[in-house]
Amino acid sequence: MREFYPEIEPYKTSTLKVDATHTLHYEEAGNPQGRPIVFVHGGPGGGIDPSHRRYFDPKVWRIILFDQRGCGKSKPFSELKDNSTWHLVADMEMLREELKIDKWTVFGGSWGSTLALAYAISHPAQVKGLILRGIFLLREKEIRWFYQEGASFIYPEPWAKYLAAIPENERGDLVSAYYKRLTSTDKETRTQAAKAWSIWEGSTSKLFTDPKFIEHFAGDEFADAFARIECHYFVNKGFFKTDNWLIENVDKIRHIPTWIVQGRYDVVCPATSAYELNQAFPESKLFIIPDAGHSATEPSIRSKLIEATDHFATV
Repeated sequence: MREFYPEIEPYKTSTLKVDATHTLHYEEAGNPQGRPIVFVHGGPGGGIDPSHRRYFDPKVWRIILFDQRGCGKSKPFSELKDNSTWHLVADMEMLREELKIDKWTVFGGSWGSTLALAYAISHPAQVKGLILRGIFLLREKEIRWFYQEGASFIYPEPWAKYLAAIPENERGDLVSAYYKRLTSTDKETRTQAAKAWSIWEGSTSKLFTDPKFIEHFAGDEFADAFARIECHYFVNKGFFKTDNWLIENVDKIRHIPTWIVQGRYDVVCPATSAYELNQAFPESKLFIIPDAGHSATEPSIRSKLIEATDHFATV
């Protein structure tokens, strides 16, 4: 069982203005002359955390982390304007060029796997390898499973709290009902909806419920960006042209070495998506972790992800 690499501080922290509205926060850690790897965080709207640096051997990797539009330390906070999958893909490419990187390995989990795939499909020549965890293809069936009916059968207690934020007559389309509240001009309405949405995900992300993890998701500032930006993307179907766009375009990246790490009991992003991606992309290596849910911090998932980064450091 692999443990995290020791805590490290960034050797560089900076910002990148990507358009008239948005400025990204980014940081670099590890070895400035090492192999470049970019960490793509989840959500959308989740932001980066110091623990994210610890999946990588700092002697080997030049570790790049950035807060996506509207979250973390990027500005303006919780902003939905000009915030889409394709804006984020363009931001990643702009960041790569800013850092004068020819090719990099891309590491992403949950929504980070969605964005990593979209980026790789758009810029395959710039991607040396893909490490993906908790596959989310942002298809209608995945959204319905987690936010309308499905995961609710496994976690009825937190589901009741998620449901309580919405009047009965609006529960036929919970994502749309939440979106109306998360974009409300009334601060209290927005805050209540954001916390309920965010707590639902925090309550279901680990095989064993973790109160401290839920407390983090319940934080007012985190929940506001996390819930608003997630819901904005889901209402807009990920800004993809078709429901299954990522798999339909996966042939563009089948030459890229790829590991897929998936918790067997992941109810946030069920294993069917990882399986279907691997079926369409048989060159990828799929690792189903038998004693884990969704979170990248679960011991067996953490261990396999660190094994992956060590492996990719040598190829």
